[in-house]
Amino acid sequence: MQDGCDYFCSFCTIPLARGKSRNASIAETVAKAKEVAATKVKEVVLTGVNIGDFGADQDYAETFYDLIVELDKIEGIDRYRISSIEPNLLSNEIIDFVAASDRFVPHFHIPLQSGDDEILTKMRRKYLSDLYVERIARIKKQMPDCCIGVDVIVGFPGETEEHFLTTYKFLNELDISYLHVFPYSERNNMTAKKMADKVTKAEKAERAQRLRILSEKKKRFFYESQLGKTMEVLWEEEKQGENMQGFSENYVRFEASYDANLVNTVQTLVFEEINESGLAKAAVKEHLQ
Repeated sequence: MQDGCDYFCSFCTIPLARGKSRNASIAETVAKAKEVAATKVKEVVLTGVNIGDFGADQDYAETFYDLIVELDKIEGIDRYRISSIEPNLLSNEIIDFVAASDRFVPHFHIPLQSGDDEILTKMRRKYLSDLYVERIARIKKQMPDCCIGVDVIVGFPGETEEHFLTTYKFLNELDISYLHVFPYSERNNMTAKKMADKVTKAEKAERAQRLRILSEKKKRFFYESQLGKTMEVLWEEEKQGENMQGFSENYVRFEASYDANLVNTVQTLVFEEINESGLAKAAVKEHLQ
């Protein structure tokens, strides 16, 4: 639904590779969504390079909020899931709308990249850590069971152990659900390539591993907070050995014995326990849609 980016973060070459932020109009995007609604698809994920910047290239006023309001009206799509959205573009208006919507699910993925303000400034991000804290607090106030994923980069040039520990502490204290961890890697034409004080490959790997362990702990804590709750699980077609998997509205991954009749169906399930693979196991199958 959107491509390109106008942000020019110092670790990224996407604006050079993909061009300026651009998108079709709301009317054109809604028309595409209606085509999807006429199929058997039950969940649509809104994706792009910088989806919160929807409308930035247009001479008339259209915003990402305006888009989701219109998409929410379309019959035939059970769920919309918002993919990665920048924290400075995730407004209270968007959060509150998702909280009240029957179709937009309680799941956000919000890039952070660093929890240290000095590093965020060097990265040329458009926010500091305080704004990120405000976004998480708003989401959890409106949607206590919301799943929140976070992107974070380790080993950015100039990131000392103290900077990293600031990020670690920041993430550890946030009410988030999982992390996507990326060791910093250089590309031609990125601003950060010219920066001094490079972090060694070994240090980046070690820091990434520490955050991945933290991510597993965060995910486990989130899953445990959901035990005993009733969820709508959409089963996927792909087989995992003898099993199948599916996701709840708030991105809890369920696992069950494979049953072809369940593929692309939504079941109302009670989250009974966490299995040996760290996935959700259901206790009660109340009805099949």
